[in-house]
Amino acid sequence: MCGTGTDWLDERTIHDALDGVKSPDRGQIDEIIAKSLELKGLSFDDVALLCQTNTDDLLAPVFAAAKRIKEAIYGRRIVLFAPLYISNLCANECLYCAFRRSNGQLVRRALSMGEIRDETLAILDQGHKRVLMVAGESYPGGDFSYVLDAIRAIYETRNRIGDSIRRVNVNVAPLTLEQFRELKDAGIGTYQLFQETYHRETYARVHCAGKKTDYDWRLTGMDRAMRAGIDDVGIGALFGLADWRFDLLGLMMHIRHLEKEFGVGCHTISVPRIEPAVGSEMAAAPPNAVSDRDFRKIVAILRLAVPYTGLIMSTRETAAMRDATLELGVSQISAGSCTDPGGYRDKRDEAAAQFQLGDHRSLAEVIKDLGERGYIPSFCTACYRTGRTGHDFMELAKPGAIKSKCGPNALSTYLEYLINYRPAGLDAQGRNAIRSELICMSTRDQRAAKSLLERVEQGQRDVFC
Repeated sequence: MCGTGTDWLDERTIHDALDGVKSPDRGQIDEIIAKSLELKGLSFDDVALLCQTNTDDLLAPVFAAAKRIKEAIYGRRIVLFAPLYISNLCANECLYCAFRRSNGQLVRRALSMGEIRDETLAILDQGHKRVLMVAGESYPGGDFSYVLDAIRAIYETRNRIGDSIRRVNVNVAPLTLEQFRELKDAGIGTYQLFQETYHRETYARVHCAGKKTDYDWRLTGMDRAMRAGIDDVGIGALFGLADWRFDLLGLMMHIRHLEKEFGVGCHTISVPRIEPAVGSEMAAAPPNAVSDRDFRKIVAILRLAVPYTGLIMSTRETAAMRDATLELGVSQISAGSCTDPGGYRDKRDEAAAQFQLGDHRSLAEVIKDLGERGYIPSFCTACYRTGRTGHDFMELAKPGAIKSKCGPNALSTYLEYLINYRPAGLDAQGRNAIRSELICMSTRDQRAAKSLLERVEQGQRDVFC
């Protein structure tokens, strides 16, 4: 299962694995957990076995191992970002999405460059430094340059204290090789694309019109991105369309394909569940709804299976579920989010949004809650700007050295946020958290962190190691 097509996605192998594996016993689970704690990942068969684990006594050690692995690699830091929707125009007919082209209930909007700058200012004024730029799969005039111009507008925007977005990650339709090269030249961080479902029959059933009906074009999108030089990519599935176990194993095949073809897999995996969306009956009643218990299991299994991959949790989920998955391996979360174009400036408009939010907390409220749970908020974007992506990132991550970069950088960006934006009631909590985290660091990391913190206190900004 290799090559440049889609033959690596073998549905028969997935079905055979799910049909042939019965509920594991404690000895099998202990063996898989022991393997996962070596931080080298799990095999396809290991993941298939974990998918069939359904009793609390067997799930408890899996969940505990996921938490342990996350903290071993990433520590207690949680990376924060905001989505920035620039358009909800779309040429596709995806039954689960409010953006689908025939949805007459959706208020359509494509932001001008001035409006994109206004949205960026609103996000900056929350304190964010990283955005995920999102667009429906159609652009004003059908011109891809709209995306490139939007990226430029975001990077060029400065708020009242001179802050700017330090990294723009992008979630747009799969592109041609040349368009991917243009996207790389625009200075993006991660290119993100979800297959939605790896189950071909389900994919055809829920994608009824538009270019997105081409399963293979979408599935090979990451191959083109990486051939164009984008070595930091994020994949995901929309859980609830097909059997979640099938899509989880599909994700594993996708990861292994990228590793075999390019020597490095994805940098992030997102795990969205279908949520209600304006004008979509399917979104209100998903064909294969995922229970909260199974959703937590998905997150934990991914953390064991791909320990060095960032796991992203969006504000589709409730605050309670997001908090729960932090304990199971999630390392990045959105906060203070809007999923409608113009929503940050004009306030949320669910009639223009892609889906309903489950977590309506502001960035400051999320940070407060993170602190109370012992986490360190991070606004760090250093890896993108120092070239620590792709192979270079993994060379640091696999021996555990990335924590020596991520830990100090998280503290310096957190202090910068506290000083610049002075969120009510957070200064004392934040500074106490920074002091506590310093105590837990190695001597070398503590020295690096203190140096960065001193520079921030002296007025320097955007310092990192």
